[in-house]
Amino acid sequence: MDKEQLKQEILNVLEKRQTGVLASVKQNKPHSRYMTFYHDELTFYTPTSIETHKAEEIQENPNVHLLVGYDGEGYGDSYLEVEGTATIQDDQGLKEKFWSEQMSHYFDGPNDPNYILLKIKPSLIRLMNSEENSPLTLEL
Repeated sequence: MDKEQLKQEILNVLEKRQTGVLASVKQNKPHSRYMTFYHDELTFYTPTSIETHKAEEIQENPNVHLLVGYDGEGYGDSYLEVEGTATIQDDQGLKEKFWSEQMSHYFDGPNDPNYILLKIKPSLIRLMNSEENSPLTLEL
């Protein structure tokens, strides 16, 4: 599979599923939690509050790992393993772009000063369980 085909397969997984796991580093140890992920091509965004531990952890160490796509339907489900770096984004345009009414449980709206996005820029993405030669790795 060439690089463009692999990229398309990765995007197909992202279109089907948004829930995944974000692992950051807390006191030199991994710290994981479920998150909702949005994407713009192969850049990931996840909403959170600036007042969370994950925001503090990312400010101290931007290295993160994501698992996205597995929905528990079976052992053959395709999913992604993503290594990358995260930054805190308070850009109003991005906050509006990725706002969803489901977030109103946590925030007053896209203008809420506590609402931020974590932007994850991958260095590599592994497509897991896609075919016999799995995993397939896309280095960025």
